[in-house]
Amino acid sequence: MSHPDFRLNLRPLGTPRGVSSVVGPHGVGASPGDKKSKNKSIRGKKKSVFETYMSKEDVSEGLKRGTLIQGVLRINPKKFHEAFIPSPDGDRDIFIDGVVARNRALNGDLVVVKLLPEEQWKVIKPESNDKETEGAYELDLPEELCGSHLLQQPVKGYNDSPDVIIEAQFEDSDPEDGHGSTQNVLVDGVKKPSVCVHDKGKEDADAPVTKDESTSTSQDPRALPEKSLQRSAKVVYILEKKHSRAATGFLKLLADKNSELFRKYALFSPSDHRVPRIYVPLKDCPQDFVTRPQDYANTLFICRIVDWKEDSNFALGQLAKSLGQAGEIEPETEGILTEYGVDFSDFSSEVLECLPQGLPWTIPPEEFSKRRDLRKDCIFTIDPSTARDLDDALSCKPLADGNFEVGVHIADVSYFVPEGSPLDKVAAERATSVYLVQKVIPMLPRLLCEELCSLHPMTDKLTFSVIWTLTPEGKILGEWFGRTIIRSCTKLSYEHAQSMIESPNEKIPEKELPPISPEHTSEEVHRAVLNLHGIAKELRKQRFVDGALRLDQLKLAFTLDHETGLPQGCHIYEYRDSNKLVEEFMLLANMAVAHKTHRTFPERALLRRHPPPQTKMLNDLVEFCEQLGLPMDFSSAGALNKSLTTTFGDDKYSLARKEVLTNMCSRPMQMALYFCSGMLRDQTQFRHYALNVPLYTHFTSPIRRFADVLVHRLLAAALGCGELPDLEPEALQKQADHCNDRRMASKRVQELSTGLFFAVLVKSPALQESGPLESEAMVLGVLNQAFDVLVLRYGVQKRIYCNALPLRSYHFQKVGKKPELKLVWEPEDTDLEPVQQVVTIFSLVEVVLQAETTALKYSAVLKRPGTEGLLGRQEGEQPDASVAGDLQA
Repeated sequence: MSHPDFRLNLRPLGTPRGVSSVVGPHGVGASPGDKKSKNKSIRGKKKSVFETYMSKEDVSEGLKRGTLIQGVLRINPKKFHEAFIPSPDGDRDIFIDGVVARNRALNGDLVVVKLLPEEQWKVIKPESNDKETEGAYELDLPEELCGSHLLQQPVKGYNDSPDVIIEAQFEDSDPEDGHGSTQNVLVDGVKKPSVCVHDKGKEDADAPVTKDESTSTSQDPRALPEKSLQRSAKVVYILEKKHSRAATGFLKLLADKNSELFRKYALFSPSDHRVPRIYVPLKDCPQDFVTRPQDYANTLFICRIVDWKEDSNFALGQLAKSLGQAGEIEPETEGILTEYGVDFSDFSSEVLECLPQGLPWTIPPEEFSKRRDLRKDCIFTIDPSTARDLDDALSCKPLADGNFEVGVHIADVSYFVPEGSPLDKVAAERATSVYLVQKVIPMLPRLLCEELCSLHPMTDKLTFSVIWTLTPEGKILGEWFGRTIIRSCTKLSYEHAQSMIESPNEKIPEKELPPISPEHTSEEVHRAVLNLHGIAKELRKQRFVDGALRLDQLKLAFTLDHETGLPQGCHIYEYRDSNKLVEEFMLLANMAVAHKTHRTFPERALLRRHPPPQTKMLNDLVEFCEQLGLPMDFSSAGALNKSLTTTFGDDKYSLARKEVLTNMCSRPMQMALYFCSGMLRDQTQFRHYALNVPLYTHFTSPIRRFADVLVHRLLAAALGCGELPDLEPEALQKQADHCNDRRMASKRVQELSTGLFFAVLVKSPALQESGPLESEAMVLGVLNQAFDVLVLRYGVQKRIYCNALPLRSYHFQKVGKKPELKLVWEPEDTDLEPVQQVVTIFSLVEVVLQAETTALKYSAVLKRPGTEGLLGRQEGEQPDASVAGDLQA
């Protein structure tokens, strides 16, 4: 969808913007792939820089005939002139070289490309280890793969206590895609602040590409055949402008003071190098900008692209607003939200009028006759301690025959959101709540999220329930679906549930538990938690026996200062049995509802599929593991999961290697996608790769995901207690696509928010005074002049450049097919011999994260090898288990 309206808070038209921020030239007048052209723009006489787009008819015909290919454009954040689209056959990506070949398309756009003649294809040389041949994936791990530990909510209101641990900013409540919610929180320097806020205020044209440290995930040194070709193409049409066309950045005066342009335009320089430079009318700029440009050197602005003509290297734009100082959390957050098209405006009065007006609201008497009354049952919620939008509750009743009646009770959001109402439309447009470190941008008004629908204890609530009869081993004997009324007896946090699991035979002191309604006892709740835990363990074990995959990666949680909201510290979030307990029953409910709705409406079920990994990247990884002598089996999700769990020991060094390999395995993984069952003819494509099940959907989080609201409506219709949604398969597929786009965008925003807070933490004066942030790190990729590390204490990835270290020399070579860098350090004392250090994949090194002068930029440097501890080893030797030292992860 294009964006005809360019005012600021306009509701995101269309879609996300999901892959990252934006694209484009980097240089002041031109970009690699263009000839340098001084002000050769805006006067219509010259020859065009870009090709005219093909006509719709020709594009349609070319796609049918197979002479044109469509795909989502992905621009390499490390080397912005390199772009790629996925190959339709799953082989190596198709390469698009340079800004001209990209033809004004931005990152994330759905484009149509035409292959170039073979003599113009990209030659990939085996020795060019610095070349990232598969362009910079931004790790789209489906959350199901990683677990939802952070089960649903964020902090909302960090002023409840002085130092709140933000444990749940991540909006995914199941591991359905095999990876947990924020799997790659901070790829290479914090995903965005490296991209979005990187090199602030600096002429990026001068920034050496090798130093650019935004995300790239294709660093692994994969040995290629002696010489291979990568198909290359050019963009001939933009099918859908998915990128928001908004960017954050800085204003500068044009370089040539004598040009006619100088009197009319300023230059907007986006923080993300993938967005073109933009001419903005001086009348949009602050009044004193021309006379005092230096006053605005560190001011962050938002600009929207309104046009990009064929004869100009630069786009034309409108300055939307000034955000504030670069490097400060709120301006940067607003910039991230705007770039990704997140609607964070207040809900309109028209939308708010759809909500119940007479408060406090009570359940109308007629609902009791239509629903099963479960208010006397022992039902409770388990959530992060800071959560306010509680959309799922659990119950577990022992039966006389030794089996259990287990219920999953989900907030009945669809009751409050009439189909076709203004409230329904805004929820469909937003499609998901967006979880930032410090706050949530809700999909629905707070009255619904936090009051009417939220399953607070000791109040009657409308729910949709799935209730099973289960054996202690988790075998399903019976299943019931229906609308219900519950009264939760208590609100447990994950910590409360965890302490119950860890103390099966001890009574938990009342003062350590939240209030419990008088109808139930803490012993009853404790027993229910233990029974659920026992069944969940069996369900989980069986899932992995049946071939599921999980790729758990390190996730960061922050403690925030009560007064300022600034980060005080961070730690790796621990995913424990209480998280797994909730996750298992949410998965079970989602699968049950998928089967029920698909059985009843085979053409209209809204399901969620997870395609298998990308073939080319997977094959590269197989080859890579063979070179390293790692016995990994990639033949199926289950085989991969087994390899990851059995290949490594449990000493610290082995766990660090497992962390690195898990990271590599996540790269070929694809996103899980919502789809309408009637629009995909081949039912084998319905499968969920990571969960290894034939049918899956999302039903358990309707407060924060619109897909779940649609699934609730379908389930109600299937049970005869609601109308079938007025959506033909095509319309349902369109809404599914929009949910996919917004979900991807919200995931990026979440990662960037985490990255922003981490960058602020690294720069904070308190931390600088107490010394630099040091951590052991493990090498996960070796290039000609740099290497990538996973910083184990924080779960961030960083690239370390040899020319930033006090080295006498360094030498890259391949030993067999394994790349290594030999570093020769300048001795601190001239009497000493220089120390040699060999860096290869899985080397354990010690790094220092240090803030740089530019806002939000920080880098990692290698600590000089010492003579003690881990770093006393020379020549890259690795410790055995006993020497591995205390790796802090």
